[in-house]
Amino acid sequence: MEVEVSERTSVFKAGGIVAFPLEARAGEIDRCARELDRLHGSAALQFWKAECRKLADELAQLGLGEDEIRSQVLAFQAEVQAAIARRYEPPAAGRNRSDSRT
Repeated sequence: MEVEVSERTSVFKAGGIVAFPLEARAGEIDRCARELDRLHGSAALQFWKAECRKLADELAQLGLGEDEIRSQVLAFQAEVQAAIARRYEPPAAGRNRSDSRT
């Protein structure tokens, strides 16, 4: 059975398992990374708290428990941080072959 919460959130419930892959939120991750890169100080903090709260509320509406919500929000936060870091990596074509990161 599919449960549709919003145009951004779609999950499948089967046998008590809720699948909520972060890959499905790639657009949200990229959007948040762009905004956080643009914002600074209290504006960035307010934006980030609101985004994490919105995700937690959506997951709660789907019936996830507090521990799973916390886990999903922390995973989302980690993905956004990784996306911000990737914004500052040089393009692969510009890296030297002797570069240890390749």
